[in-house]
This record gives sequence, structure tokens and C-alpha cells, in this order.
Amino acid sequence: MSGQTPPGNYREISASLAAHRDLSGLDHRIIDAFDRLATGQPAVSDGALTISNLCAEAGISRASYYRSPAAAVIREVLASGQVTRPEIDILRDQVRELKKAEKRLRRDHSAQVRELRDTVTAYANRIQVLELRNAELEEHNRRLLAQLGRADPRVIPLSGP
Repeated sequence: MSGQTPPGNYREISASLAAHRDLSGLDHRIIDAFDRLATGQPAVSDGALTISNLCAEAGISRASYYRSPAAAVIREVLASGQVTRPEIDILRDQVRELKKAEKRLRRDHSAQVRELRDTVTAYANRIQVLELRNAELEEHNRRLLAQLGRADPRVIPLSGP
């Protein structure tokens, strides 16, 4: 069996493996487990197309798997990428990418919020300084107006614009 080029998709691979008469019951369990994982219908595992999950689905040890003639063909197939990944694996990858994007967006958002808070604090400090200066000028203006009111009656104040 090793030395043959694996067929193009998992159904052809399974059919090719199952056609061999020298396969044991263990080999058929491995092939069935491969079918379930490749079609995205796991019975026991999380559904990812890995050797560990294949062994879990077949109910065998990894050592038994590696002794099986089907293992070499399945390993070649998994390494070559000829098997389309089950939808669940694709969705997991999408979820993983979305979580990374969400984390990046949250980090960027936090940085923007910190920057905006710093800006608000700076503006609040500037406003406070301007309010104090405005109060000083109003007080100074009040004193000048009071001084003008006590001035010589002959002095006529100029009207403002």
C-alpha cells in the first residue's frame, strides 16, 4: 500500500483503503474513523483531523495506529493536504482569527480611550487655568470700575464699543 499515490479526496482514499483484502478489523476502524473526521461528523473527538483524534475515533492506541498499513496512506494524505478540511476545522480557524482580531481591536480601543482620557485631562486643566485667569481679569476689571467710580467727577468715562 505505501508507494501508491493517494487518490484525490477522502472518499476515494477510503474506498481505496477498504478495497484491500488484507486489512484487519482494526484497519477498517481506522478507515471509518478517518471517514467520520474527514466529513466533519466526529463521534468521540473534537472533530479536528489529527492522528490523536483519529485514534480516539477508532478506539485504538497511537501505537496500534502506527502499526496499521492504513496509517502510512493516511499520514501521506494528511501531509499532502489532499483532504478538504471539515467545516468545523475551518470554522475553528475563523473563530481563532476573529478572536485575534477582537483582541487587537480591544487593545487599539483601550489605547484610544487612554489617549482620549489624557486629552480630556489636558483640556480640563487648561480650562481650569483659563477660568482662573478669567476670574482674575474680572476682579481686575471690577476694581478698575470701582476706582473709576471714585474718580474725580470731572473725568468722563469712555463708553465701550
